[in-house]
Amino acid sequence: MEQIKATKKKDEAKVRGVWERIPGSGVWWIRFRDAGGKLRREKVGRKSDAIDLFRKRTEERRKGIKLPENFRAVGIKFGALCDDIESFSLAHHRDQRNILGRLARIRPDFDDREADSIKPQEIDDWLTRNTKTSATSNRYRALFSLIFREALKNRKVTSNPARLVQQKHEDNAVIRWLTDEEENALRAVIPPDHLPELDISLGTGMRLSEQYELTWNQIDFVRREVRLTKTKNNSGRSIPMNASIEAAFKEIRARMAAVKRTGKVFDTSPRAWWKAALTESGVVHYRWHDNRHTFCSRLAMRGVNLKVIQTLAGHKTISMTARYAHLDDASLRAAVDSLMTSLTAS
Repeated sequence: MEQIKATKKKDEAKVRGVWERIPGSGVWWIRFRDAGGKLRREKVGRKSDAIDLFRKRTEERRKGIKLPENFRAVGIKFGALCDDIESFSLAHHRDQRNILGRLARIRPDFDDREADSIKPQEIDDWLTRNTKTSATSNRYRALFSLIFREALKNRKVTSNPARLVQQKHEDNAVIRWLTDEEENALRAVIPPDHLPELDISLGTGMRLSEQYELTWNQIDFVRREVRLTKTKNNSGRSIPMNASIEAAFKEIRARMAAVKRTGKVFDTSPRAWWKAALTESGVVHYRWHDNRHTFCSRLAMRGVNLKVIQTLAGHKTISMTARYAHLDDASLRAAVDSLMTSLTAS
């Protein structure tokens, strides 16, 4: 063991001129003399990149290659910051699929750029070219901001340009829910094995990630409830099961080779069969997430208190739930009719 440590220290000592200015920051610098004997410093990023660049500069000096007088040290590349966010996402995000998917779209245009050279206008232009809706644009803007915010926290960049990019207004007033006719059309074409998944979605209002990450120990058949321990808002909640939802879970479990008390309830997401069902049924402009809107809308139309809907849906604020208030026609009519009662009494 001592010999290994000694060898490691010896190997590190061989690369002179490579150092981490702020210990633990992950940002490595190189110090070297150019062909003219002038002492230079460059901020690089990862240690391996710093070692490679130092060796390149040493070879340039040996060959007499001179650096331009206006030479400026190259900072950490945006790609290295994306690598950091991939690791950050694995440690802190429940569902990495969206983060990794968005990073894959951003990387080709920015990976090789020096992070500190990226301007707010460039991010704004990229969002305009590559996103179709305000909501999508805001999600990508948030990712850019996260990348730079974490880098700024670790002193790898000097600013967060995404912070200066204006967030676009999202029209959350438009709510798409499933009509009875549309639901019947969908049920007619969805494979029978997948109908319980639709029942659970419409009957609980769970987000797609919440539903398809469920494990059997979260399904309590005694108390007849679904326990969500970690949600989008990082807070747990319990959703009561009615007879239809309980039957759906039991049907799924009965199809398994053996009754499972642990493990995931669903093997795959609904994306493949859901898209085919929408096409075949003729239901348009409807997403799986709209099942959640349908759940809340149907509760509101039955006169359920908004605070109750907020609790069941796991909305962070009551303002999110208030979007469904106008659907409660019965309550609105009762409120107006009460004015007639008071006028008659007077």
